[in-house]
Amino acid sequence: MRNNRFNNRKEELHKINGNIRAREVRLVGDNVEPGVYSINEALRLADDLELDLVEISPTAEPPVCRITDYQKFLYQQKKKQKEAKAKSVKVVVKEIRFGPQTDDHDFNFKLKHAKSFLEEGSKVKAFVFFKGRSILFKEQGEVLLLRFATELEDYGKVDQLPALEGKKMIMMMSPKKTPVKAAAKPKDVEKKVKVEKPQEPKKEEE
Repeated sequence: MRNNRFNNRKEELHKINGNIRAREVRLVGDNVEPGVYSINEALRLADDLELDLVEISPTAEPPVCRITDYQKFLYQQKKKQKEAKAKSVKVVVKEIRFGPQTDDHDFNFKLKHAKSFLEEGSKVKAFVFFKGRSILFKEQGEVLLLRFATELEDYGKVDQLPALEGKKMIMMMSPKKTPVKAAAKPKDVEKKVKVEKPQEPKKEEE
């Protein structure tokens, strides 16, 4: 068993070796026979293998431990977390707010922003906010959002059609994947090659 030469921060993550207070532990792993052992026996096995006894599930009854190289164990845990983080996709939602009486200038200004949001990979939450008696124009708000979706059909797709939620009519859009342009076929290239007609030889003057 190795000396406890790990700093306090690492010891807070897992109890190891002599810091494990349980009388019995359940050992798992490839280098031991899985089962329940007394803490002294588990420590002896770790010592024989010149490895550490690491408590990996302290809330289990009895606690679950693994005999391993603790530094290597921490490295593998960090690596797994990094890989999981890389695989997870962070979804960014940008909001665009309209009023039921939005004019064309304001509509086009917000349309430009929505295009840039979708192009950068963000989702767009477009909504019409109805203040006071303007809720009477909810049909007008729905028409505005559908027009907005139509203008953006080359940039995104509608995930949620306009739906009234309280004082807001909300529509959700997500970006479209950029299609990969197909490579030009050889015959297409050949068509672009200009074929020059051979010139006729000049007749010699008599």
